[in-house]
Amino acid sequence: MNPHDEKVLILDFGSQYTQLIARKVREQKVYAEIVPFNYPIEKIKNDKPSAIILSGGPSSTYDKGAPFVSSEIFNLNVPVLGICYGLYMIVNGFAGKSSSSNKKEYGRAEIVIKKESPLFKGLSERETVWMSHGDKVTEIPSGFEIVAESENTPVAAIQNTAKNIYGIQFHPEVFHSVHGKEVIANFLFEICKLKGLWTMKSFVDSSVEQIRKEVGNGTVLLGLSGGVDSTVTAVLLQKAIGEKLYCVFVDNGVLRKNEAENVIKRYKEGLNLNLIAVDAVDLFLKKLKGVTDPEKKRRIIGKEFIKVFMKEAKKIGRFDFLAQGTLYPDVIESVSTKGPSDTIKSHHNRVPEVLKLIESGKVVEPLKELFKDEVRALGTELGIPRELIARHPFPGPGLAIRIIGEITKERLDILREADDIIVSEIKNAGYYDKLWQAFGIFLPVKSVGVMGDNRTYENVIAIRAVESTDAMTADWADLPHDLVKKISSRIINEVRGINRVVYDVSSKPPSTIEWE
Repeated sequence: MNPHDEKVLILDFGSQYTQLIARKVREQKVYAEIVPFNYPIEKIKNDKPSAIILSGGPSSTYDKGAPFVSSEIFNLNVPVLGICYGLYMIVNGFAGKSSSSNKKEYGRAEIVIKKESPLFKGLSERETVWMSHGDKVTEIPSGFEIVAESENTPVAAIQNTAKNIYGIQFHPEVFHSVHGKEVIANFLFEICKLKGLWTMKSFVDSSVEQIRKEVGNGTVLLGLSGGVDSTVTAVLLQKAIGEKLYCVFVDNGVLRKNEAENVIKRYKEGLNLNLIAVDAVDLFLKKLKGVTDPEKKRRIIGKEFIKVFMKEAKKIGRFDFLAQGTLYPDVIESVSTKGPSDTIKSHHNRVPEVLKLIESGKVVEPLKELFKDEVRALGTELGIPRELIARHPFPGPGLAIRIIGEITKERLDILREADDIIVSEIKNAGYYDKLWQAFGIFLPVKSVGVMGDNRTYENVIAIRAVESTDAMTADWADLPHDLVKKISSRIINEVRGINRVVYDVSSKPPSTIEWE
């Protein structure tokens, strides 16, 4: 069966947790897709979802311009779960009543389950959950019953079992909700009666079929960076279309130490890919000269990348499609069409030149539905060596966004050496596989130092190490002090131009993983 035969549509009202809902659903081997809250009802019907989840959101229903969902959503004979703001969409849709609360509720809370419900099957009478709301339900709609309450929230969960519609005030997708995973699983399997078809084996089979249908007899040009995403994309495309895939590796001058040499050897000899290597270091550094704005850096790199691609395509003789290793978080973070959520950052795979190709149907992105951990699982399913799929993520714009300010050869050389020390020491200490990412950042500040008997005035390197599962949220890694001390000592003593090392102890949110 096609893994998309079971699809959960998540209507996004702008919650910072919406992506976590998708992740929690997919962890249950059920495909989930995020769409805007105002996704046309006809499209919802055409999608034939197995279930609908209404997300939370930053708004109050009493805010001017607050988003509302069409009440038609409740007449589709499809199970619905409303989370936080989604609860109020249910209450509103069935003529219940709500109001702003004098007592807002943020953080951990204890709910008491008052009535038997398939949503809470297997759970205790009292459960610790995560609340984040300022409104309250004052009158439940006809046909509904109260299932759970908390000290500050008399209506913490409601249900209409006849219509298979459920609403909860808390956030089960947040790990602070101790048994939130079980709540979501109960909705999927006890209420929706789903089977869990979303596996990487099923994804490979359906993707190969889709790629062959999409590409036909055409040829595909793929930018191979050496990272996990492009590697898995290349192997999946090779499985689908074989020799019709041309991989182009562009040395853009903002890669890690020895990356160009390693990529060429790894993919030509190791994976037997049809690889074309292009040295474009001088071109990119010339275009980036004097540029300090991070968004402009991304646009320049994306634009020049396409130019180099097109030049190589002409040499090949025929080029029908451009392939990219774009992931689901890249899509979510780079567009604002997923409900009222703000755009977090632009992405090099979404610069205007690429968007034009996407609109014309000339871009193949077989991983655009996947989160990072799913890509790694896919790589394992495809038989890619672990040392390739276990690599830490590396941004498309490379070191250009890890150098704050202007890009120069000197700064690049300094950062490469420092970054190499960071990664090698973390590997030696056995922490590499425990971290999501670890890297260095070149800061545009100088500080006074003393080396020997001499006063120095040199640059600063920041160490960034985070733990995460999908990059949507991340916590800074509390590495052993001795390890941080050793990394700092080596950088200061071995990398000329650095006399100070700092450690980044900020999480995402409110920060991002990368600095730019």
